[in-house]
Parts: sequence; structure tokens; C-alpha cells
Amino acid sequence: MSTIRKIGVMTSGGDSPGMNAAIRAVVRTATYHGIEVHGIRRGYQGMIDGDIYKMEAKDVSNIIQRGGTILKTARSKEFMTDEGMQKAYDNLQKHGIEGLVLIGGDGTFKGAVAFFKKYTIPAVGLPGTIDKDLAGTDFTIGFDTAVNTAVDAIDKIRDTAEAHDRLFIVEVMGRDAGYIALHSGLACGAEDILLPETVTNINDVLDRIDMDERRKKTVHILVVAEGDDFGGAKELQAKVQERFPMLDIRSAILGHIQRGGSPTCADRILASRLGYAAVDALCAGQTQVMAGIINGEIVYTPFEKAIKENVCLSKDMIDMIRVLAV
Repeated sequence: MSTIRKIGVMTSGGDSPGMNAAIRAVVRTATYHGIEVHGIRRGYQGMIDGDIYKMEAKDVSNIIQRGGTILKTARSKEFMTDEGMQKAYDNLQKHGIEGLVLIGGDGTFKGAVAFFKKYTIPAVGLPGTIDKDLAGTDFTIGFDTAVNTAVDAIDKIRDTAEAHDRLFIVEVMGRDAGYIALHSGLACGAEDILLPETVTNINDVLDRIDMDERRKKTVHILVVAEGDDFGGAKELQAKVQERFPMLDIRSAILGHIQRGGSPTCADRILASRLGYAAVDALCAGQTQVMAGIINGEIVYTPFEKAIKENVCLSKDMIDMIRVLAV
């Protein structure tokens, strides 16, 4: 086992529900093992600014149910410069920090890879992102909450769509990954789902709407990920309205509502298991790995293999879109 005596924990990049549960697990697991924990506010930028403080077990009381992150989060361009990394390293040395737990997404892990090439401080990551776009884990912290938020919103939108015989276009988050769109769209019985991972043929989309109209289907729900190649809800609405001027069409952009809220049971348990596993990994001498869960078991994946370029959507689920929308 490693002789690490002090670790730092931070959240970085976009916030996701369950980050607080992960922080709690890290602090309490480390405290149990006699390891001192220092919280780093605002991610890598806080590391550069020296915004670092000692955390006790009591500091993470009553946070497991809270959305957001008590450590705040930010993105830092300065960290990717030699000067920024040097400042960050000097501050870690000043506080005697010998290992890091990084809660974030692919940008967080890319930063860790670059940092480790210059300064060999052990680091273990937790997949904290609503996008579920990291390889090496079946789910990411925050995805379950975000997709359930989207499902709840789309269900409500379908109610009003039914009342007015409207076509609704719902835009969900997913700049580069369509998991929220795919899961929420399938769960809500969407007539079409547009994803960044697939090429959108707008004429095919319009033809399917036309076919539904001919079958006297009066309600249409289209779910589009913000990163779809054709565009978001507003662009899609304009194109559909041009082809079907007689239709009553509305669009709804769910936006940052998907990032907030109390984490679901699934996200709290996932975050707790991974936070516990991250401290164990540091104690065992592991570094530059992300803790994840595959088929219910803890696994560790090197940062460079965990980034989103290695992830692809299930073809079976994509094929289901057309079949179940008949």
C-alpha cells in the first residue's frame, strides 16, 4: 500500500448531479484511512490560485442529496500553459499534497495527462459528467439524474402537445454525445431522435412527419441533441414549418435545468462507490486512471483511453428509434 498522507480533491468542467456525493465519499474514505484531505475550489483554476483548504468529515455532512458541487467548478485555459501548471504544482507542494482525486469529464482528464507529463503527482479520476461520453464505465455521475430530468420535462410537454395537436421539438444537452437525447427520447416514445453521432438527413425527418400526418397522427415529439449536425431546436423548427406551414409547431430548449437538481438514488450510489474506489486506488499506488463501473464491478481505465473519442452509441438502440416510432 502507498504511504500517501495528504490528498487533494476537486471538481472540474461542467457540474453534474452527484458530484457532492462523490466528494463526501472521497473525504470520508480518506479520513477513515488516516489520510488528510484538502479541497481545491474551482478545479484547475483554484489549483493555480491556491484556493485550497483542509477538509474534515463534518465538512461533507448533509451534502449527499445536493446538486451542484460545494467545491465549485470552472474551466481553466491558464492551466494548459507551462506557467499555469507551474503555479498549480507549487501550490500543491506548498500544501504537501501527494495525490489527487479529480471529478470531471474528458477535459479534466486531458489536463491531468498533460500535468503528469511534467509533474509526477498521482491522480485518479471520477467520471463526473451528464453526457455519459467516457469509455471505461457503464454510467457517469450525473447522467441518470439529467436524463430523468429530461424525461420528466418531455412527458409534461407531451401532455400539452396532446391537448393542442401540436408538434414539439425538444432540445436536450449533448454537444458531442447523444446519450441524453437517445435515452430520454426512447423513454418518452419520441417520434424521432436526432443525434451528433449520426448524420441527419432532414428530408428523411420531414418524410416521416408527412407519413405520420397521412396516418392522422396528431402529436409528434422530436428530440434533438444540441450538437446534432443539422442544428438545434430552432433550426429544425424553421425547416419543419417551411415544409408543413399548416402544423402548430413549438420548440423547447431544456438547457441547464438538466445539470441541476437533487441526484437520483442511482447517481448517489455510483458517486459513493467511485469516490471510495478512487481513494483505494491512490493508496494502492495507481495513477492516471479513471475509476468506473462495468457490469457492476469497479474497473480502472487509463485517462487516455477514457476520453470520449473511444465511445460510440449502441447500434441496437439507434435501430430501435425507427421501429418503436411506427
